[in-house]
Amino acid sequence: MSFVAVGDSFTEGVGDPYPDGSGVFRGWADRVAGHLADHVGGIRYANLAVRGKLIRQIVTDQLPPALEMSPDLVTLCAGGNDLLRPGGDPERLARVLEHTVSRLRAGGARVVLFTGVNVSTGYMRGAIGLFARYYMNVRAIADAHDCLLVDQWSMDVLTDPRAWDDDRLHMSPEGHRRLALRVAEVLGVPTEERWDEPWPTAETVGWTDARREDLRWVKDSLGPWIGRRLTGRSSGDTVTAKRPELTPFGGEGDGPLG
Repeated sequence: MSFVAVGDSFTEGVGDPYPDGSGVFRGWADRVAGHLADHVGGIRYANLAVRGKLIRQIVTDQLPPALEMSPDLVTLCAGGNDLLRPGGDPERLARVLEHTVSRLRAGGARVVLFTGVNVSTGYMRGAIGLFARYYMNVRAIADAHDCLLVDQWSMDVLTDPRAWDDDRLHMSPEGHRRLALRVAEVLGVPTEERWDEPWPTAETVGWTDARREDLRWVKDSLGPWIGRRLTGRSSGDTVTAKRPELTPFGGEGDGPLG
């Protein structure tokens, strides 16, 4: 079986580093690939995703090599970075996404699409209308092209702060793990754990500590993000795909979902 993951930081796995200190991120896609290897008996896997990429960049840079690989399975998540920029148009993005899906399906790949997590709370709640419109289109595209859909919008477990990295933009290792469990479920691959297992009771955080954490986040995450937007830079400008070719996956160190 061959599996190609296409997208941005979400699919690259930002927020879920490998424990070896290499600086490479694992993420839900690597976790799913390892789990598939355990159940399929051998898998070739490529991850072309690069953080910060807009949907047009993903189509230009990642779609051609993905098509050349003629994979059995493709996961595709794109458009979130576009919606975080001024002028993000959900309907325009959906047209680009549908064209991309059409090409992948024409190549014979089984395609998995994603909605995002419900942003009705938190610092991105002002953009909920844009995201909701886009994800309505994503659902329609999945239906029209016989794609599998991982509907994160309905995964309330991912709205817990513990599902998110300190930057509040990318998932934490536990968030990636739970998402990987859900992807495996959508693919029909059995798992021993449930993605919707209730979280343990969270420790109460005092007002002062919470505001101190907010200030840290503004300094370390929000400020640099705004700076990149103002200067036309991207977090992925000097980053290349971590697994640019289809290679065997699932050996020592690759591991399954856990």
